[in-house]
Amino acid sequence: MQPGCSPDHGHHVTARARNSLDPSRINLDILRIDNSANEIEVAVAMSLVRSGALEGYEKQVKRLGGNPVQLLSQVGLSPALLRNPNTYISYSKMIELLEVSARACAEPCLGLLMSQQQTSAILGDLNMTVFRQPTVGDAIATVSRHLYLHARGARLQQEPQGDNTLLALSIDINSPLGMDQTMQLSVGQLGNFMRELLGSADSGCKELLRQPAPAAGQSRVSAQRLSRIEFGARADGVRFPSHWLQAQPRFDEERISEHLNSYLGTLQQRYPDNLRDQVKDIIGQLLSSGECSLEQVASTLNLQSRVLQQRLQASGTHYGELLRETRQDIAEQHLRHGSLSVTDLALQLGFAEASVFSRSFKSWTGQSPRAWQRQHGTQSP
Repeated sequence: MQPGCSPDHGHHVTARARNSLDPSRINLDILRIDNSANEIEVAVAMSLVRSGALEGYEKQVKRLGGNPVQLLSQVGLSPALLRNPNTYISYSKMIELLEVSARACAEPCLGLLMSQQQTSAILGDLNMTVFRQPTVGDAIATVSRHLYLHARGARLQQEPQGDNTLLALSIDINSPLGMDQTMQLSVGQLGNFMRELLGSADSGCKELLRQPAPAAGQSRVSAQRLSRIEFGARADGVRFPSHWLQAQPRFDEERISEHLNSYLGTLQQRYPDNLRDQVKDIIGQLLSSGECSLEQVASTLNLQSRVLQQRLQASGTHYGELLRETRQDIAEQHLRHGSLSVTDLALQLGFAEASVFSRSFKSWTGQSPRAWQRQHGTQSP
């Protein structure tokens, strides 16, 4: 074991993860999600994380003299998975990759080095919603509620500590190699997120790690960076002044615009010249956030609502039809495999009540959700 790397600190295993794809087509190590994420009960190996969390991995490993392609191959991952940040990989694979890479590069703080080069953009589409919240407290609550869109198996919990607040991070996975690098990376990302919310490098935010500090001189992480970390803490996470919770997040219009442009590029690459599929993709992303509307979809496509309506009509469809199709597709996927209760499914699809969803589903299919599930479910006789 490399200096500074300690055994796993009691991270327990969970069989809970969220996704919106047909589970019969899921690969346990690799998953690409194109619709809104929804909760399903699956095997432990299905704890997933967006590959965007590994942003900068290849460059950092090369700087340390390692071979990222070889290391990825060693744990059964392809470098191609890192090209699209919205590709999902198994959390256990990411943990293994980081621990194996840290050892190969003789760098006990690889996770911290990677986090130094990252921003909150690793949160993907969730980033746009978070920074529009009225207070930092609301932004944290939004991240906590929707963190499964970024990493299934990761959880945040707030705890008052006098004049400070602890935002504790836990990851419900066990690894025989330990979790040090993953916790370093995750806590570093959480620290970046908090500082970006305030729009400053305020030193009032302390990053906490339960693992011991690396031995002196054994890490390439600067002494200044290490000084922001409290090693040997009782919890992994960040601690910050409680009055920050009432502050207004700094809204970076330029960064949000860059993210939208990047997402547009992804849509155009995935669905070239197919506005219908582009709109359904966006609807699928927005449904569970409660912010799905014609106006929001048009804004994401950098179009006026009227122009989007005209283009959809010219292609023989309209927004309401695509909303229904997307909802029905997602609903049938989950009902077929018993992934969600009807109540949870209704909420994930943007319905205020399960009864409203049930009536809508019956109008689409001629059957109630439970009747349809009995006939089409994978566990049906």
